[in-house]
Amino acid sequence: MQATRLPNDAKAGPTKPEVRAVLARKLALGPDDHFVEVGSCTGAVTIEAARRARRVTALERKAERLETTRANLDANEHDAEISLVNAEAPERLPADGDVLFLGGSRNYERVLDEALAAGYDRIVMNVSRLEVAGEAARAFRDRDMLDEVLCLQMATGYDLAGATSFDADNPVYMLVGEPGAGDEPAPDDGSAPDGGPGGDA
Repeated sequence: MQATRLPNDAKAGPTKPEVRAVLARKLALGPDDHFVEVGSCTGAVTIEAARRARRVTALERKAERLETTRANLDANEHDAEISLVNAEAPERLPADGDVLFLGGSRNYERVLDEALAAGYDRIVMNVSRLEVAGEAARAFRDRDMLDEVLCLQMATGYDLAGATSFDADNPVYMLVGEPGAGDEPAPDDGSAPDGGPGGDA
């Protein structure tokens, strides 16, 4: 795997490499996918998606951050067709996207509704605040799309007087959604949905 170079700073930290590794697994991008990102910031996720997907659209509401995304993309190799869009989602959210990543929580319920209406296959959202994570989980669940919730926290070792101590990062909450993921499957063993006995009444 190629290292991701981020020589340009967006005055907001990039998604940590370890979190990006889990995110890549949950996004499960394929070579024919159109990946859409809301809140590209430094472009760290944008770059790694551009190495997996056929097409990438990155929306960023702050023009200076979008330029940082562009500069960091230029510093890395990728083969995807890239569109960088200065807009606040859900404005200009592509109608033909396959996989969506929300790197921030602004307008997220409206973004979810637009993406679901457009037929996106997978939606992943990263959240750094506990209260917002709880609200977002409820929003995913209310739309019958909550597949998985993860809490990721990394601690990085450093030398302290000849021994190893750790600096801990703040936790990141990752919500993974797929349309219909909240639907309860019908039991196939003859039992009732609530665990009671099956058969005719």
